[in-house]
Amino acid sequence: MGEACARPECSGDGVIDEDGYCTECGLAPLPVAVPAGSGAGCTRDCPGTIDADGYCDECGLAAEPDGRTEPYVPSARVSPDSSRTGSARAMSGRSRSHRSSRTGSGRSVSVRSSKGSTGTARRGSLGAGLVTVPSVPSPDPAAAVLADPEVPERKRFCSKCETPVGREKNGRPGRPDGFCTKCGTPYSFTPKLVRGDLVGGQYEVLGCLAHGGLGWIYLAVDRRVSDRWVVLKGLLDTGDEDALAVAIAERRFLAEVDHPNIVRIINFVEHPDLRTGSTDGYIVMEYVGGKSLKDIANDRRTPDGRRDPLPVEQAIAYALEALPALGYLHGRGLVYCDFKIDNVIQSEDSLKIIDMGAVRRFDDDGPIYGTVGYQAPEIATDGPSPASDLYTVARTLAVLTFDFQGYSTTYRFELPGPEQVPLFAQYESYYRFLVRATDPDPARRFSSAEEMADQLTGVLREVLSLQDGRPRPALSTLFGPELRVVDTELATEPIDPAAAALALPVPRVDPSDPNAGFLATLVAGAPAEALAALSSAPAPSVELALRELRAHLELRDATAVADALAGLEADHPDDWRVVWYRGLAALVTSGPAEAAEAFDAVYDAFPGEAAPKLGLAVCAELLGNGEDAAEFYRLVGSTDRAYVSAAFGLARVRLAADDRPGAVRALEAVPEASVHFTAARIGAVRARLRGRSPDEAIGPELARCSEQLTALALDARRREELSVEVLDTALGWVLAGRPAGPATPQAGELSLLGHPANERELRFALEHSYRVLARLSDRAETRIEMVERANRARPRTWV
Repeated sequence: MGEACARPECSGDGVIDEDGYCTECGLAPLPVAVPAGSGAGCTRDCPGTIDADGYCDECGLAAEPDGRTEPYVPSARVSPDSSRTGSARAMSGRSRSHRSSRTGSGRSVSVRSSKGSTGTARRGSLGAGLVTVPSVPSPDPAAAVLADPEVPERKRFCSKCETPVGREKNGRPGRPDGFCTKCGTPYSFTPKLVRGDLVGGQYEVLGCLAHGGLGWIYLAVDRRVSDRWVVLKGLLDTGDEDALAVAIAERRFLAEVDHPNIVRIINFVEHPDLRTGSTDGYIVMEYVGGKSLKDIANDRRTPDGRRDPLPVEQAIAYALEALPALGYLHGRGLVYCDFKIDNVIQSEDSLKIIDMGAVRRFDDDGPIYGTVGYQAPEIATDGPSPASDLYTVARTLAVLTFDFQGYSTTYRFELPGPEQVPLFAQYESYYRFLVRATDPDPARRFSSAEEMADQLTGVLREVLSLQDGRPRPALSTLFGPELRVVDTELATEPIDPAAAALALPVPRVDPSDPNAGFLATLVAGAPAEALAALSSAPAPSVELALRELRAHLELRDATAVADALAGLEADHPDDWRVVWYRGLAALVTSGPAEAAEAFDAVYDAFPGEAAPKLGLAVCAELLGNGEDAAEFYRLVGSTDRAYVSAAFGLARVRLAADDRPGAVRALEAVPEASVHFTAARIGAVRARLRGRSPDEAIGPELARCSEQLTALALDARRREELSVEVLDTALGWVLAGRPAGPATPQAGELSLLGHPANERELRFALEHSYRVLARLSDRAETRIEMVERANRARPRTWV
């Protein structure tokens, strides 16, 4: 065109080029063909007219000057009805927002937690006291200012329709300012504030820190309060004074947010845009130094340049620090909406959630901001909720812990399976945690940030214990301890399913139940007595029904169990405790296959709990699936050795698979403080010797059994019974010629229970033990048998 640019902000030397933009200021020319407010008709095949701001009152697009087809608008005004794109956060990637037309969603829940309270503000050390997270030093804020703030062309998208804008064309660099050729929405990637600007008469701008979905983020100094560092971020939809006043009024609630893991909102200020003449609004926030999780993740690279995922325990530590902050927001009726790796910063040993621009109240009807790949699927129809916030935390964990290719496309609302992600195969509980937290149905996710953090902590304890073999026990908030240990004798026949079911942990009584106090005073007795006492309960309740069901299980009354369970399932189909008791009932009356389905559902719901894994281990053992049984027993026992039944169960499975060393290790892992320590050591002795052939090199095993048996405090009968087992095995080994292995002690060195390992001495010792057992027996038949054995064991002598 060659005509001079008429914009007042231009130096006067610019001319309009062939693309319709000024060669100096880079902006489109002022409208001349269709003056704003003239009432002229819209030139876009639309019946509307151009209003005072230069927009059509029907289609909402700007007028077309001089008959050109390139839409433009003189200021960065966005129609209130437009859906905006952008994560409202510095350094964000592509994101998408949705305007909500909120509708109630139907709920279909198979297992639901009874804990529905929101989290409270709780501050814990980064890593939950379990993980040491590398510290991130806080740099000099001034050093973070960008020398040449520019948004790469690949990251320039229309804020309304996601169309790429400002891109290279015919070898010429893309323009940082202009209008979307598809929808006419203005875009600008040029900073509005420059160094030295005094915003709100108080905040002196030093420069740009980063670019987010709503524009540039600026570093400034508060000249009125100790020259403290602050950050300025643009408000939403503040193209004119009225819109600005409304935006500030609507966002004032952010200043009331006060949590140690959430960036603090200090103020709201206004500042004129000299290029457009409009007034812009800014949120003033505290400056948080350090690194975002995105930067921390991107700094980790393999030798071939690929991103190296964060250790799963470090990523979980970050999530555990962020969840109480989200719970705090939820407790105040707020949702964060845009949690992702860009919006969390680690500074030294603390974590901060930044960018409060997308935070909204539960019942807000304005535009919703979020990021594709993190945002929950129901946002477009139902709007945000605490459940959708928890969804974003799980997606963030997934992005951090494995190479999640396609998380915003192919797997936008899904997770790859364990067959594709080795991490999921290695840590099944972590995989189940992510699956529940990202369930398409919001009602099937965790009910609160507190519950999610509780289960994630359990998963973390399990992961760490699997890594280094050290247990990390903790009291469960859902289950009590195991009631008893089944088969401490390592019997060769299968365990009793009913006995195993009744030994499993019992769900804790809900303190809000009307009968909680009554049940707390109920003295445990015979099942029939318990049923009689329960009949005098003050009022019916779910806890009362569950206690009655357990009494029927203990009586093994299949008919009463079926009736009680049917009533509970009809009245409380979503209660996870009903599902748990369904599994117990199946073990007692039906079979382990049906029980496994119920326990598996509880495991899906509570992947950080030991009880459902213990139930699944019992079912797998009864079904003859030793590999699965061993894995579940191992998960439980490695994390918390107070579950002694896991040690005995693992020993049984290992012995059945001819893995004698594995069985011994499982039993010797039972801590000395356990009431079952002695039983476990006795089991270890028997596991070493039971079924051994005399021609095996069992000298070292015999020596170890002798040491353990000597150290145990046992009653006379039990000691002699075990002595007989050790001495009889040793005698068979000696008679077989003392087969030797690399670690077998020399003949003169081996002593068993204080006796030299030769035939004569072992026979005398064995005879003595049999005669002691005869004296201790209260049955004549047993005494006779023991004396006969003693006579057979006695060596031949002259007298």
